[in-house]
Amino acid sequence: MEGNNCDLLYGLHDRPEPLKALFAAFQHILASFVGITTPALIIGGVLGLGSELPYLISMALFVSGVGTFLQARRVGPIGSGLLCVQGTSFAFLSAVLAAGFIVKNRGGSPEDILAMIFGVCFVASFVEIALSRFIHKLQHIITPVVTGIVITTIGLSLIKVGMTDIAGGFGNEHIGDSKYLIVGAITLSTIILINRSSNQVLRLSGIMIGMVVGYIAAYFMGMVNSDIADVPMISVPSPFKYGFDFELAAFIPVAIISIVTAIETTGDLTANSMVSNEPTRGPVYIERIKGGVLGDGINSCLASIFGSFPMSTFSQNNGVIQLTGVASRYVAFYIGGLFVLLGLFPVIGAVLQTLPKPVLGGATLVMFGTVASAGIRILATADLDRRDLLIMAVSFGLGLGVVAVPEVTSSFSPLFKSIFSSSVTVSGLSAILMSLILPCKRKIAEDEAVLKVTTDITEDVVSEAASTVAKPKSVTV
Repeated sequence: MEGNNCDLLYGLHDRPEPLKALFAAFQHILASFVGITTPALIIGGVLGLGSELPYLISMALFVSGVGTFLQARRVGPIGSGLLCVQGTSFAFLSAVLAAGFIVKNRGGSPEDILAMIFGVCFVASFVEIALSRFIHKLQHIITPVVTGIVITTIGLSLIKVGMTDIAGGFGNEHIGDSKYLIVGAITLSTIILINRSSNQVLRLSGIMIGMVVGYIAAYFMGMVNSDIADVPMISVPSPFKYGFDFELAAFIPVAIISIVTAIETTGDLTANSMVSNEPTRGPVYIERIKGGVLGDGINSCLASIFGSFPMSTFSQNNGVIQLTGVASRYVAFYIGGLFVLLGLFPVIGAVLQTLPKPVLGGATLVMFGTVASAGIRILATADLDRRDLLIMAVSFGLGLGVVAVPEVTSSFSPLFKSIFSSSVTVSGLSAILMSLILPCKRKIAEDEAVLKVTTDITEDVVSEAASTVAKPKSVTV
């Protein structure tokens, strides 16, 4: 079964001319640049890691380039062999921030915070690496209902971060000032207007244009700090630059999201196969999925080593393939090379660091809302019954409840309090456990039907054997 995209100019294995390949690569970079760099900006801003932001952004771009190349080149079993861009995953934001606050609340330095985050993410990457070997067999455990619940909770839990930035950012004495709200509203309105445009190229760059317009507005309102941090000309990747630390309470939420990310990657790669006119069933497809999820895990491992946050495939680049008609995996080599070059120059991160919080908040509010909407859409496409609705109700109630009333975990031990204070962890665990414990009537009906057919066949075989035994045998003298 193959995709129905008949408008491809270059198929997966075609080699476009260098100029055309470079132009197509720029389209993908335009669509994913903000998504790759924004998580580092958010995490750095919330946890007070300003001095380390240029390096974090540089490594996000560097590892994205390496990961994109590995996915397309397919080194051994690693990679899908498709034109899929790797980037920093928004799904891990809440879990990464929770890990950072564990250290920050103890008075840890920025280096201590990053040592904990990258140590936890390094170990969690092996969860996805292990899952890649049998990802196609987990559909009965990680159902669309479970995936939809977790993704929706991730988006809802992060909306507070975006709204706080619109109001001026964490720790701002004048939070909620009208000038912050005006700049945030300008950024948000610009993104909405461009998104409604009929021009597809314009829509692809809507978030970037919205941030530029918001930045200009903030500049004229005196909110832009034009002092760029003094950073080196070239950023050299340093393995475990901040050290290595680990804590179980910080690891569990990241591990759960690693499982969900593996399922998300499966969906992204399936969509990528469809728009690239490649099989979406059969042994070739299964090998692509296993290699792609393995590549996801390897890239997240590399990200933790060099100082970036967990990676995932970017679904927005599937739209770029449809727009340009270029599905050639050789374009990914150009994308990877350009991202690596951008990552080697930390001045890019220093410039992005001057973005006012309301501008960043106006853009991230849309992104986080989109994450929640994606989860809702997954739930809407599932064939929901009373059992599924009950799982959704309990999982959302518990997950969002521990955030609304954090005092509910006050009697827990420090370890369990850290684990169950995360809405993503609570809702994810609730959904998985209830899916395993509560019997599924559809599955029971299927088992009963199979049992009935098996019984009927067995009875027929026994009857035929009995009649054969009862027949007199002819004797030859």
